[in-house]
Amino acid sequence: MGKVKKMKVSKSSGEPDRMLSLADQIVEDKSVRHTGRVKVRKRNENDDEFVDEKLSRKILEQARAQQEELEEEHGAGAGFSKEKRPKTVRLGHGASADADGSESDEEELDEDDGCYENIEISEEDERALERFMSQKPGTRRTLADIIQEKITEKQTEIQSQMSDNASVQMQALDERVVNMYKSIGQILQKYRSGKLPKAFKIIPALRNWEQILYITEPDRWSAAAMYQATRIFASNLNAKMAQRFFNLVLLPRIRDDITEYKRLNFHLYMAVRKSLFKPAAFFKGILLPLCQAGNCTLREAVILSSIIIKISIPMLHSAAAILKIAEMDYTGANSIFMRYLLDKKYALPFRVIDAVVFHFLRFLTDKRELPVLWHQCLLTFMQRYKEDISSEQKESLLELIRVHAHHSITADIRREIVNSKCRDEETGTSHEMPMGFDD
Repeated sequence: MGKVKKMKVSKSSGEPDRMLSLADQIVEDKSVRHTGRVKVRKRNENDDEFVDEKLSRKILEQARAQQEELEEEHGAGAGFSKEKRPKTVRLGHGASADADGSESDEEELDEDDGCYENIEISEEDERALERFMSQKPGTRRTLADIIQEKITEKQTEIQSQMSDNASVQMQALDERVVNMYKSIGQILQKYRSGKLPKAFKIIPALRNWEQILYITEPDRWSAAAMYQATRIFASNLNAKMAQRFFNLVLLPRIRDDITEYKRLNFHLYMAVRKSLFKPAAFFKGILLPLCQAGNCTLREAVILSSIIIKISIPMLHSAAAILKIAEMDYTGANSIFMRYLLDKKYALPFRVIDAVVFHFLRFLTDKRELPVLWHQCLLTFMQRYKEDISSEQKESLLELIRVHAHHSITADIRREIVNSKCRDEETGTSHEMPMGFDD
């Protein structure tokens, strides 16, 4: 097929040239002509106006910031109310993982993920639990106490060189450094969100990090600053150093917040969750010292246990914690922690099983009326590990529940014990209960 000839147009009139044939004129009339004119459509004044995508994003960010300020002004510092707390909680503004060696600042949680059940304790229950609390609890030592002791030793020239990596390293600090970290401490007192000063992020890398941290006055930090600091220190310190941070800084703040507000601030709750990413440091720095103190309240135990049950913890760390709790003097909080750890359904070693059995058998000669928490813990243990006890332990436990009985729980415990198959029936060997355990 040949090319279609273009129709010649007269320069003067713009009309098609009449000299073309009729066929060429018909083809020219049906073809579409490309024009260089750009059509500009005029908008009516009543047309809807649309906001640019970047502008709408900025508007939403400003509205979210104003909403957070309103919540803080109306008492959100003691914990977000259930009605006002958003389903997605973001702490910080997306600082990179390279800035502090940890994962992203943003953590998305469901509405019920950061919550725990409301605890109501009657006066009768409080009096019953007080009978099992230590009458002479150990004194709480804070970071300030330790630093002050070291300063005194330095001034009196009694301080000796310590080889332990966990000891506080005291050094003479430049006045400009002290002033800088004091100003950082003032920033952390009012911190709500955003990036932290870079000078604060390098503290874990310093040899005398505890001395520098003391200058910032951790007991006056805001709850959001405590969460960010926990993220940084848990990510950049080894287990022994992180244990000291949890024990000297985080634990006193948690206990003071629960004592004052009867609940735990959301940011501090998230800080405890973050500390569980170093399980050894969490157990040695928070859980075990809390149990050894002998004055851990039921409210504190329930709040921390609600975090433990939600986080995956390696079996060996939990087994070591159960072993240590079983050796301690009994308190109601110990029963709560042990119950929640046993309820995680680990395949525990026989040594830990024997330690828990011996823990309960110590009450054969105890004449006190045991609280419901003790019976619930024993029931949980029998439900999870009834197949792992020996026949001798089985008989001793039956004798135990005859001495200490509960009208609604003991029947279930007896049923679990009677219907269980002992471990020595499967292997043909008998395991004696250990009388003592090593660290």
